[in-house]
Amino acid sequence: MNRRKFLVTVASGSVLMIGGTGYLLSDKDNFVRSNEENQLNKKSFIKSDEREILYLASLAPSGHNTQPWFVKYLNPYHWIICNDKNKWLPAVDPSQRETILSIGTFLQNLEYAANNLGFICEIIQLAVKNQDEDIVEIKLIRSKNTMKFDINKILNRRTLRSNFLNDLLKEEHQNYLFSEDQKNFTFFPRETKNWKYLNEKTIEANKIQSYRDPAEKELSEWIRFSSKDSEKFRDGLTPATMEIEGISGWIVRNFYDKESVMKDNFREKNIENVIKQVSQSAGWLLITSKDSSVTSLLETGKTMQRLFLKVRESGIAIHPMTQILEESSTNKTVNQALGITDDIQFILRLGYVENYPKPVSLRRPVDWFIKN
Repeated sequence: MNRRKFLVTVASGSVLMIGGTGYLLSDKDNFVRSNEENQLNKKSFIKSDEREILYLASLAPSGHNTQPWFVKYLNPYHWIICNDKNKWLPAVDPSQRETILSIGTFLQNLEYAANNLGFICEIIQLAVKNQDEDIVEIKLIRSKNTMKFDINKILNRRTLRSNFLNDLLKEEHQNYLFSEDQKNFTFFPRETKNWKYLNEKTIEANKIQSYRDPAEKELSEWIRFSSKDSEKFRDGLTPATMEIEGISGWIVRNFYDKESVMKDNFREKNIENVIKQVSQSAGWLLITSKDSSVTSLLETGKTMQRLFLKVRESGIAIHPMTQILEESSTNKTVNQALGITDDIQFILRLGYVENYPKPVSLRRPVDWFIKN
């Protein structure tokens, strides 16, 4: 009997044997974003509109939901956005390329949020390499001529991984999604040669990464299995973000831990999920840049976030699957195989979904990532 089946048997048997007492004392529900209290321990030096802008900025996506940023508070409306080395992922992102892309998504959210509250952003890039702590200096300047942005798009953005439909993207949706940044986008529709290639290579890269112990150990450090840990850290991957619900979610929250991630059955389950996921999509979207300088990475992160904030209204989901870029054996052949000359920064699986649930990924309160 494998461990997964054993846990199901034990969990189910325990509930029956103790008449529900153990269940009542256990971790019953996924801790999700709606459970958060984002304004805990308010720091008096932060103005309410600054807090709102920074919280909305923090709803940006990042690898393993590490949220690899912090803010140095210089003066009201004058900050430095920083690279938090404690949130790096050296096993899968040794050059911090993905870290800088994530900070780019943070900056795009920040600009939209600031504009919506009547500020324009004066941004000065400070970093010259990915490992620099100070990335950009930002001053917010009041203006009557800012473009209003629908903040609900930031609040409701969600990464979905499962249950994509196989319908091809409608032409009007392709035009809406891709026209603004067309030079940076390459889309491979379902059933094309390159779509099949990316399916195969994504599976291959996931197999490599799942059995590469440093990568798997790193993953284990960022999974918050219990709701207690989810509430404590407010980052990382939770059963909810991994779309593990119901009795499966209860089992994972109560019986799984870091050591579970290193077991063969956990690794095999991940590969099984990936095989199923890549079979479901409308296609693959690549986002490229002319080079991988800090400037290009920040701009590409902003490009990706602009796209991410468009898709929900069209019933389209995005699932970043970057393992091809993270594993050297697959990364070194992907450009030539696909006929891409620019640097590939994102590999995104796109597809329609019938249901679009509310976001569940956790966020650290602003006070946790701001320093003065």
